[in-house]
Amino acid sequence: MPLRSYPIRRLAEDPSNVLDRVRWPAVLPPVAQVLDQGLDLGPATILVGENGSGKSTLVEGIALAYGLSPEGGSTGARHTTRPTESVLGDHLQLVRNPGATRRGYFLRAETMHGLYTYLEKNPSTFTPDIPFHDMSHGESFLQLAADRFRGAGLWVLDEPESALSFSGCLSLLSVLKDLLAGGQSQVIMSTHSPLLAALPGATILEAGPWGLRSRSWAELELVANWQGFMDSPERYLRHL
Repeated sequence: MPLRSYPIRRLAEDPSNVLDRVRWPAVLPPVAQVLDQGLDLGPATILVGENGSGKSTLVEGIALAYGLSPEGGSTGARHTTRPTESVLGDHLQLVRNPGATRRGYFLRAETMHGLYTYLEKNPSTFTPDIPFHDMSHGESFLQLAADRFRGAGLWVLDEPESALSFSGCLSLLSVLKDLLAGGQSQVIMSTHSPLLAALPGATILEAGPWGLRSRSWAELELVANWQGFMDSPERYLRHL
């Protein structure tokens, strides 16, 4: 059996820092499930679900437990404006694969403007600066992913589709697919996009009142809803 070299093989609750189950976000079923049962992770995991289901809370908690900046960036970033993150990251224990890299990066579309300003004020000493503020939201997001997502690492993304067009989503999938092909990278992403949920080889987890359940792409409510709308938009619009 080949040695797994991507960064994290399992999530669990930190036994030395148990989270009260009546405290948010432990009241969210997907979060409670991870705390109670743990969660095995493969090279790529996609979390989908409705707003408020807990998928982004889990992604954020993993990023923070790994040591990534809560508003985006690498393990070395110290960027923060107004802290809004949950306490989940303090209560998670990451079981790492032996010898795996500790590099990583967290991208969340809602805080990109502040991250660009942070990067502008703290330029790289190794590569030329990229004028992210001079680009469109989608262009800058893709440029940052292409520039920072290199080699082995943990690449965490929270709803990146909010910055991207259809073709932009395809471009991001290409970046992630190439990273995973190296065997030493890991992708964890929350999304509302059926396109991004189709990342080849990814385990898809659907978050909801049931907790987390594994689904194929074709089984997702997300996919069924979009297919139904594209086939007959008037069926949905007449109820607005």
